Amino acid sequence: MNVSSANVTVSGREADSFSKALTKNVIVVVLGISINYINAGLIHTFRKHQIFYTNPRYILFIHLVVNDMTQVTLTIILFVISYTIYKLNVSICCIFIIFTVFTTENTPLNLACMAVECYIAICVPLRHMQICTVKRTLMLIGLIWTTSMLSVLPDLFITLATEPLDFFHSRVFCLRQTVFPNPLIIKKRDLTYTVFLVIVWLVIFYTYFRILFTAKTASKDAKKARNTILLHGFQLLLCMATYVAPQLLRVVQQWFPKNYTDSRFTYYIIVQILPRSISPIIYGVRDNTFRKYLKRYLLCKVSIS
Repeated sequence: MNVSSANVTVSGREADSFSKALTKNVIVVVLGISINYINAGLIHTFRKHQIFYTNPRYILFIHLVVNDMTQVTLTIILFVISYTIYKLNVSICCIFIIFTVFTTENTPLNLACMAVECYIAICVPLRHMQICTVKRTLMLIGLIWTTSMLSVLPDLFITLATEPLDFFHSRVFCLRQTVFPNPLIIKKRDLTYTVFLVIVWLVIFYTYFRILFTAKTASKDAKKARNTILLHGFQLLLCMATYVAPQLLRVVQQWFPKNYTDSRFTYYIIVQILPRSISPIIYGVRDNTFRKYLKRYLLCKVSIS
């Protein structure tokens, strides 16, 4: 099915022209390639130097980077499919949606864990090495994935139990609500997102203000950690927009009824793409150790031992 029918079906508004659809796809793909290129440089830098993969802070960071690369890649694939293939087999779409939601929900949880690590490093420095070990960090990453799985996999089980077998052989426009249509899933999703929202924001606020009070009388590292938490908070604010996406999109549709497809595209860039470009700034640019090595790889320079 063509671009026109896709846009009419989804939004009920005038379809994008070919040139507009092409422009949107080019913008999304170029942004995705740029972000993934920088993130690939971060991963390469991490792998090449032992100083990074023995430090819990950088382990959590690189997990966030890999998670964001996966999320960006999947969402861009789905975006391009929505303008080209349009409809996907439900079973294939389920796989795309599950992993996309996994990685989307992992991001705020990972940011909360990184904020806690900053808090321990600044406010409890003498116990930092005992509390934040590599083994515990890997266990924490496992807990992040387990939490996301417990949030998402019930959607699949409910759908398997309530939908006929023919549904999984049909073709649909690939959205979460089309492959997991049961109303119970929507209620569960809203409840889960509310709990996530409250817990993660409590963690961010608590760690920020504790570091803020410490930073008034402490070293430059404490002040830098405070600014890092602020950046995490901004990144988290953008990511959290995903949790209230249905409500936000309804508001957008009411405010901009004639430009709904353009508004939805802007929303997608701000909520799905932009937050994934902040991680390289926090560590790839602001962190002196990472920046020193990263510049060599991004500029294709030979590393100096």
